Amino acid sequence: MNVIERIRELFAQRGNSQYGHEAVSQLEHALQAAALAESDDASDALITASLLHDVGHLLHDLPDDAPDQGIDDRHEELAAAWLTDHFGEAVSEPARLHVAAKRYLCATSGSYRKHLSPPSQLSLQLQGGPMSSDEVAAFRAHPWSNDAVRLRIWDDQAKVSDLRTPDLEYFLKYVQRCLPAGDAPAPTTTDPAQ
Repeated sequence: MNVIERIRELFAQRGNSQYGHEAVSQLEHALQAAALAESDDASDALITASLLHDVGHLLHDLPDDAPDQGIDDRHEELAAAWLTDHFGEAVSEPARLHVAAKRYLCATSGSYRKHLSPPSQLSLQLQGGPMSSDEVAAFRAHPWSNDAVRLRIWDDQAKVSDLRTPDLEYFLKYVQRCLPAGDAPAPTTTDPAQ
């Protein structure tokens, strides 16, 4: 199964599950994040990262209420490992760092934290809370930190109930363009004589 088929399968199997205690499903959240990235003229890789940043939620077997049980599902690490198997760093690193970007913004922006949804506030505590000054400096020095912060902001905004967005198939064109040539499905060819 190629990666495009696997993405379709993951969202078909688990995309309708609740995104934490937010008002959207996993699929709605992914599509909204990708739509926000596209509307902000992000690169193909960053749109792909936005679409797939929470794929770790679709890969683990923990219950949806894991944070309520005091469990950090470490979905960003699962996502990064899976994405690294299929894409370059321009996709995998912003996804891997999107939780760190939340911690960074909580440490560096006085207003950011108060705008987090209650479920995001809860997960923040499980994820280590706001960064220390040393962690802030290390995060700023990371080559993908700016993209991670952009993704994080779209992530926070991608929780609107009943918001219309393009569907998964629409965004898979960005995913397709980010795949190494050997991992991309073969193009469909037709015989012009037929």
